[in-house]
Amino acid sequence: MNDRGDRVTEPDAARHSRAAAPDSVDAATVGSSNSARASAAHATDLVKTYGIGNVAVHALDGVTVEFERGRFTAVMGPSGSGKSTLMHCMAGLDAPTSGRSFVGEDDIARLDDAALTKLRRERIGFIFQSFNLVPTLTAAENITLASDLGGPPVDQTWFTVLVGQLGIADRLSHRPRELSGGEQQRVACARALIGRPELIFADEPTGNLDSAASGEVLEFLRGAVREHGQSIAMVTHDARAAAYADRVVFLADGKLVGELYSPTADAVLERIKRLGATGA
Repeated sequence: MNDRGDRVTEPDAARHSRAAAPDSVDAATVGSSNSARASAAHATDLVKTYGIGNVAVHALDGVTVEFERGRFTAVMGPSGSGKSTLMHCMAGLDAPTSGRSFVGEDDIARLDDAALTKLRRERIGFIFQSFNLVPTLTAAENITLASDLGGPPVDQTWFTVLVGQLGIADRLSHRPRELSGGEQQRVACARALIGRPELIFADEPTGNLDSAASGEVLEFLRGAVREHGQSIAMVTHDARAAAYADRVVFLADGKLVGELYSPTADAVLERIKRLGATGA
């Protein structure tokens, strides 16, 4: 069954294993904490406007947010809230109308085209809902594509660890059309992590998967954070997927309106219902 009907259930033991943290924080404090944990990426007063005058649409309306290093952050909100626009602007895939976005200490707006391409290729990993695999390449070739196009050489030991953890070691010679949806997304996960990037942006990574495949991908992403110190920011519409994260930030009408630490699916759903009821 397609994931649009099914939802992923988070194991209770995994939920209880999280470190204690405040459950809910108001919008005014989001991204403003002086945590000792370094920032993988942050944005200040991001604005993204489409159109002008009376027909202008503010996809982002002054968003300030931080994604901590070594943490799994989910970004949620109603349809049209600005979730994917935020990710695209912070990853350098789109330019904001105003405001600043940083990966580590680098201001994306100050990078020229060559430096921005290098940053996206070597310091950021991407996972998309539609997998975005090259159909003419094998799974192995898709995983190492960035290196083959001029990036750093592949660490073969890390390659072996990744494909083993993802359960695709016996599928490396297959092309995407010969793989299931879950297998294709696991190849995409390996491609995103093979270069050990500073940050992974995942845009609805389970949107095209059934509940079992979704669970496998989410367990892997959470394990990458806890076992390897990976930093992940994931856009999702699914409260149970968001419950795999360490923290959920909420957007509505292009504004950041709150966050939850150590989220549960029920707590996320309740917050989303409140956003829908208030229109905030």
